[in-house]
Amino acid sequence: MNYLAHLYLSGNDEELKIGNFIADSVKGKPSELLYTPGVIRGIQIHRKIDTFTDSHPIVLKSIKRLREHQGKFSGIVVDIAFDHFLAKHWHLYSSTELWKYISDCYILMMKHKTELPERVQRFLPHMVKSNWLYHYLTLEGIDKVFKGMAKRTPLQSNMASAVKDLWMDYDSYEKDFITFFPELQAYVQSLLISSSASEAVDLSSKD
Repeated sequence: MNYLAHLYLSGNDEELKIGNFIADSVKGKPSELLYTPGVIRGIQIHRKIDTFTDSHPIVLKSIKRLREHQGKFSGIVVDIAFDHFLAKHWHLYSSTELWKYISDCYILMMKHKTELPERVQRFLPHMVKSNWLYHYLTLEGIDKVFKGMAKRTPLQSNMASAVKDLWMDYDSYEKDFITFFPELQAYVQSLLISSSASEAVDLSSKD
């Protein structure tokens, strides 16, 4: 899953959203000197989401379908494609309009910009200005994302043609997402309940 899904799966917890958003730019164990417990929890949940997603049979099926054309980048293409399908079917998952939800996320991240990793501070203004997350809604939008990634990676890739490859079996990828996402939601909900219970135990032990 990519940025939009990680934000959505954080629920209404702002610190969790920040942690989930920045996790890919935080290496190793997150520092308690740099991040609040809530943000660290978001980073940890992000990593568990990635592990669950990357090993799930439905996701592996999508990746395998792309492997011939996208090679080692197949997983990245599927992550962004699944964000596209989340945006496309947003009304099934949220009562908030997509543009409003994304706008609120941008405002939150810009408000805390100086607290974010340097890498995020560099790309965040461009993300907001170009409205990356909302452009996941259309194939034209993710086509620009893939082509931009293809230019930036020092490795040879076919990501510039990723949308063409997705279109060849678009319905199958969409079905994979629709089947997989409720399972991911249930998994994340269990993580949130578990971590909340742990926090409650920690607090009670300090009394």
